[in-house]
Amino acid sequence: MKIRILGAGPAGLYFAALMKQHNPAHDIVIYERNPRDATWGFGVVFSDRALEFLRADDEALYQYLTPHLENWPEITVSRNDVKVPIAGNGFSSIGRLELLTLLYQYVEKLGVKIQFDTEITDLKAVGEADLVVAANGAFSWVRNENEAQFGTQTDWRPNKFIWYGTTKAFNSLTLTFRETDLGVFCAHHYRYKPDMSTFLVEVTDETWRRAGFEHMSPEDTMHYCEQAFAHELEGHPIISNNSHWRNFPAIWNERWYNGNVVLLGDALRTAHFSIGSGTRLAMEDAVALFKAFQATGDDVQAALPKFQELRWPPVRKIWDAANISIRWYEEMDQRVPELAPVELAYNYMTRTGRVNHAELRRRDPALAQAYEALHPELQ
Repeated sequence: MKIRILGAGPAGLYFAALMKQHNPAHDIVIYERNPRDATWGFGVVFSDRALEFLRADDEALYQYLTPHLENWPEITVSRNDVKVPIAGNGFSSIGRLELLTLLYQYVEKLGVKIQFDTEITDLKAVGEADLVVAANGAFSWVRNENEAQFGTQTDWRPNKFIWYGTTKAFNSLTLTFRETDLGVFCAHHYRYKPDMSTFLVEVTDETWRRAGFEHMSPEDTMHYCEQAFAHELEGHPIISNNSHWRNFPAIWNERWYNGNVVLLGDALRTAHFSIGSGTRLAMEDAVALFKAFQATGDDVQAALPKFQELRWPPVRKIWDAANISIRWYEEMDQRVPELAPVELAYNYMTRTGRVNHAELRRRDPALAQAYEALHPELQ
């Protein structure tokens, strides 16, 4: 097969690797608009469960990546200065650029060609191909130019977030909620290198406007966030990588392919960063698409419907949960002041309905007991 892939992110890279391993005769080229050493953001995370899925599908890649991961056995929910550790929630992290570099090397050793600094804006530019994979991110032009065919729905959510890094190395994936006179400031932060952490700041639109962020320079914005989270940062600076305020687009497509063109990763659907790793979802998309080709003998017209059939149920379930999680954060100005730290941690863990009281008791008996002490009706 002649396969052309737009976007050298985890979805496109991993699909290329799986197809090339299965049949080295496949002619696979990946087009990436950015230079080899460019990326936005800082670290990405995988839950322990996500890594077990990867290990089940690809032991070799699992063994290749794991020496480069930072690991911790719990998450932490912090309300002002009170921290509530939550057991039974192991995660691993890695720098986004480091992950991509490792995947570049992995696929190139298999014989896949990556063309960096190559901006493709017209499908005709890829030439004749049996399969075109649009793995070119949440703002995919392939999807945007064919929204009617894909049945695209885009819901821009009101909260603002900005993806920073910091030299402060945190010991776990932590959600810090700081109450201020202007509203609640939330930081999602975790270590991805021994001396670096992701530090993503999120606020409601109302808090963002009250703080005056719309009129601040990038430097003033960084300084403001450093002051808001001075207790957590302990003198460490916030670091920008073309960081700017964003709104999250909740994207869904009713039809995942159009002719021989298929959407993958964030081009296919976005899931809010609070629900888990978009990287994990992208790689699972790649596995499902690969398995669809395995099942159909590389028949493109049969494989693409098969891919949607296989992947739709788990993706829709995660996407629905992610949208519930988005709305939980959109209510944090009202929610956080009303809840004691233990109640906030419990409320956070059970917010989507995927974790009930029995499951939380299994994961972390101490947190369940602390919550039951506040709510005797559950005992």
